Amino acid sequence: MRSPPARRNRQSVQEWTCFRSTGETSPLRSEPLDEAAPPTICDSGFGPIPVLKLEKACLCSAILTMSSLVSCSRAFAQSGEKEPIAILEVGPAASRSLTEGQSSFGPTVAVEVTPIEKWLELEAGVTPLFRSHSTEWGIDLLFKKPWTLSEKAEFMIGVGPEWIHTNANGVKTNSPAVEVVPDFMFWPSRKHRFGWYLEPSYEFKFGPGHEHSLAIDGGLLIAIP
Repeated sequence: MRSPPARRNRQSVQEWTCFRSTGETSPLRSEPLDEAAPPTICDSGFGPIPVLKLEKACLCSAILTMSSLVSCSRAFAQSGEKEPIAILEVGPAASRSLTEGQSSFGPTVAVEVTPIEKWLELEAGVTPLFRSHSTEWGIDLLFKKPWTLSEKAEFMIGVGPEWIHTNANGVKTNSPAVEVVPDFMFWPSRKHRFGWYLEPSYEFKFGPGHEHSLAIDGGLLIAIP
């Protein structure tokens, strides 16, 4: 019984990909593949995936997520009273691994929107962290419950998933994680145009080693009208 064309095509692509990563002779060609070409495949547990320039892919994914949140917030803002479409958070970040005992530092940027006033805020962010012979890119999406302490101060508690891409000594790994974040926001004026924030966090990775870490970041709050 012959396989449907779509199934044969998928099988051919998978065979081509696997032989591409090992350098063996492909069943689709009569000659060996170019052994000088760098391997472009790594196994994340869900099958072969490309890893070259994955840092750029992570950054693009974060930008697309932030853009989607801003568009969603714009729709809510148009239906109610005049409020900022979103809040931009920019500042430095530091992380300390409780498992490995090492520290990492880097910048962080996030966009926060309010789909349900006084009940739910969404924050999407990206944080590259650097230490000796290691680079880590984290993309997270937090679901926060806000409390207004005063006209110039707010407190939130958030939790959400995170995707972490790590390049340590040339070895690339991808790990899902969960993050718990208390967030303190302070505004010098009642108009909430500019302010500053402080955001400690706890992170648990589900990847190899089940790493635990503590982090803190802080910086400027910029309202997007």
